[in-house]
Amino acid sequence: MADASFDIVSKFDKQEVANAVNAAAKEIANRYDFKNVGATVALSGETIAIKANSEERVRAVLDVVQTWLVKRKVSLKHLDVPEAGPRLSGKEYRLEVPLQEGISQENAKKINKLIRDDGPRGVKSQIQGDELRVSSKSRDDLQAVQRMLQSADLDVAVTFTNYR
Repeated sequence: MADASFDIVSKFDKQEVANAVNAAAKEIANRYDFKNVGATVALSGETIAIKANSEERVRAVLDVVQTWLVKRKVSLKHLDVPEAGPRLSGKEYRLEVPLQEGISQENAKKINKLIRDDGPRGVKSQIQGDELRVSSKSRDDLQAVQRMLQSADLDVAVTFTNYR
């Protein structure tokens, strides 16, 4: 019998992100506490651009965007929020939040080690670019690995594809 396998990837639904940003923009346009502060949010490519007239308002807009992303079932681990915070540009504060997709080599090595150390015996995993392929003779072992990774506190949002 051939080995069963699945891929571990870190991808997000671009349409769901666009929907969340649009919903957040509508909420910001209608909320009383955001009136006359010049607060805007927009999705430009793989970056969420936030603008407002104060640093606190930028953080509040980011909170609204994060709330909508959670409602749309997009993991907040895809957001790479800069630690420096909003920066002053002219008279307004701006925050550029890039969206991360794919598993970095260092995170892939951590996941690989976790599977090797804590996973069932006979499960093999290998890094393939920005994703991992996990294979085993037993489908039950593969499902155990999925449960283990879902409960683990990883630095990256993982989804499972190509289960066969």
